[in-house]
Order: sequence, then structure tokens, then C-alpha cells
Amino acid sequence: MGRVLIKNVNIVNENRVYESDVLLEDEIILRIAPSISDANAKVIDAFGKFLLPGLIDDQVHFREPGLTHKGDIASESRAAVAGGITSFMEQPNTNPQTTTLEKLEEKFARAAETSFANYSFLFGGTNDNLEEIKRLDKNACSGIKLFLGSSTGNMLVDNEVVIENIFRNTEMVISAHCEDETTIKRNLAEYREKYGDDIPIKYHPLIRSAEACYLSSSKAIALAKKTGARFHVFHLSTGIETDLFRNDIPLMQKKITAEVCIHHLWFSDADYDAKGTLIKWNPAVKSAGDRSKLWEALLDDRIDVIATDHAPHTLEEKNNVYTQAPSGGPLVQHALPAMLQKYHEQVLSLEKLVEKMCHNPAVLFDIDKRGFIREGYYADLVLVDLDDPWKVTKENIAYECGWSPFEETVFTSKITHTFVNGHLAYEHGEFSKQRNAKRLTFNRS
Repeated sequence: MGRVLIKNVNIVNENRVYESDVLLEDEIILRIAPSISDANAKVIDAFGKFLLPGLIDDQVHFREPGLTHKGDIASESRAAVAGGITSFMEQPNTNPQTTTLEKLEEKFARAAETSFANYSFLFGGTNDNLEEIKRLDKNACSGIKLFLGSSTGNMLVDNEVVIENIFRNTEMVISAHCEDETTIKRNLAEYREKYGDDIPIKYHPLIRSAEACYLSSSKAIALAKKTGARFHVFHLSTGIETDLFRNDIPLMQKKITAEVCIHHLWFSDADYDAKGTLIKWNPAVKSAGDRSKLWEALLDDRIDVIATDHAPHTLEEKNNVYTQAPSGGPLVQHALPAMLQKYHEQVLSLEKLVEKMCHNPAVLFDIDKRGFIREGYYADLVLVDLDDPWKVTKENIAYECGWSPFEETVFTSKITHTFVNGHLAYEHGEFSKQRNAKRLTFNRS
């Protein structure tokens, strides 16, 4: 790849925005300085643009193996790169599920052949695979994933003895989907009695209610405190849950952390009439009041990470009646533009955006040499024009499923270049045919 010199760019990194040059050599950020000259480098004049570390998405569903009609590692990692996401952590609820060491390594082998972005995978905990978890090397992958509420893939873990044993038998980060299954089943039965299978989508946040979320997350957090486990709650969706988390200590000292997803920060239950099942997620998009409290907790550091929970389905699948329409939607291509829109609305600073989408995932999961713009780190970088409006249309959607909940949205900011390990993987709407992705490595002593 040789050398690339990015000139006159505004770097957003480690709570600063400053103008500098950045010299890349092969896979590495070689030098950061106010004025760099190199006759052998390819020069990109980035005057007026902003350079961010490559985003790290700690929660995606790329559907491979077994569900590849919805998307696969190649198609969805390519869309991620278009959205400035240079590293991802994929979830275990595929077919077959990633619940044995053999299936985990099969996923890594497939990603090595096809991924456009750096990759790792979460290992799925079940009611009966504790011995596999004990065998898992703590630096082998992103961590453990538990579904404490049912979702796509039927990986519900509901044996309390098993859950406690998992908490006590791994040093890795345990990430969880927290919704109380008993509460959800009771609510669903009530609405099914009234409407049959064609339940109006507006009742989704009442079926998968705030109560269901809080019961599960509060119980799991209590267990984490009891056992000393390192516990991360995925996709917070309610205001009441935000009070379960601390902001009085730095992230490095936290043992219990939280994530919020793009859809819970952008949409509310007022959007169900227009968007229908396209914004059906588990946990559900809830009230504007919940959304406001999520933003408050994100900005005051009770919530540590912004992610996507990218989970594509076909339009045909999504257009089924309520009980048959799967939950989830595609988001990796549009997550950064959506959060940059919040910057333009003066809700979120660029520095805080980078902290939550780049730095903190790297710190939380102990990722080696990524998530920051530092000399000696991998050259995962995103170049952004903050003032180049564009509209999301079917023609510019990169997802295999071909749709987005953001269709017809006009974003003010555009991603112009994405570097993955120093390789220019995406430039002005065009993808490189070459891949330079790597398996993520971890520093867990």
C-alpha cells in the first residue's frame, strides 16, 4: 500500500479537534504533525474535512451462516465501510449458532475470506454450553453474548443457575440482551386475544415493555455485582434503566457498562404510524420521553457506547403481520451520518460522538491498537465532509436487503473516504475491490 499523506485535515480524537497532517505507511499511522512532506506518498488534500478514527460497532448481525438471503459478511461489512465502520463484532444467533469453538472458528475463517471490515465475533452462551465457555481463550474473540430475552434465533438463556455459573466462569465481557420473557409472553397473550396475529405495531413497545426491560437488566446487574462479572448491557431502550449505571468513575474502572443504539436515539413510538414494522426492533423503540432520557444518560456518561444492532431482513419478511414480522433492521451504512446530524442539531459534539463510537468500544473490549488516531496504531480512519447534503434512496443503499428505515432522509454530512488498515476501502461512493481487513486482537492480561 505504501504511503498516504492526508493534508490539512481537522482531526477529531481524544476530546480534541485540531488541524494537522497524517502520514500513513502500509497498515499503520506513521506520523501526526502540523506540516508533513513526503515525496513518495499519495497525497489527499482534506482541507475543511474532518478525520475520525474508524468506528467500532460492538453489535451487528451479518446473518452468515444460514440466513444469507438477508445479508452476509461480505455484503454487510461492505455497507459498514461505506458508513465509516471499520471494525465490527458480530452476534451468535446465526444458523447454526455460534455456541461451540468449532463454529466460532468457522466464522473467523469465513470472515478472513470475505470481510471488507475488521472483524470479531461474540460467543453465544446457552443453557447447556458452560463447558465450551470454560474452554474459550479470553483473547479469542470479543466476548460472551447472552440472550436473557428471546429474539431472532431462539437463543433464550432462562436457567438462573446456568446464568450465574457463566457469570462466575469467564473473565471476558459478558454482553446481554435484557428483556423479561415472562412479562413479554403475558403482554403478547393479552394483545393476541384482542387482535389475533395482526396486532397494530403501535402496541409493540407495550408488549415488549419498559417493565420487561427493567426487570431483566436490573436482575442481571445485581447478579454481576454479586459475582464480580464484567457485564455490558446491549441496546438500552428505556429511561428507567439508565439509573442502573454509573458516571462517577472512568470507563476503565467500570465493571458494568451500557450501550444505546441508533434507532433508540432517533425514533420514538410516534414514528410507528409512518414506519410500521420497518422500525420493529427488540427491545422496542419506545416513547419520546425514553429517548430523551437515553440522550441524557449518553451525554453524562452513564451510557458508554453507541452501536447499531444492525439486523437486516427482507422487505417481504418485514411486511408480514405483527407476530410474523421479524424484529431488526439495517443500520451500519447510516449510523454515522445519523449521529452527525445530531451534531448539526447541537445535540452531540464531534468529540463525544468519537468517544462513544470509536474510543469506548476499543477500551471496553480491550481491542489492540484501534479506536484512536495515534502514531503506531492501525490506520482505520474515516474522512467526513460535514457540509455535503445527500438523500438516502434505494439507489445508494448498500445493504443486501435493499432498504433502510432512513429512506428519503436528507443527511447534512457525507463520508468521503474510509481507510481499513491503511487501505482506501471506500472513496466518494466507490468501493475498492481489494480487501485488507484483519481479525481483531485483544489485550486481556
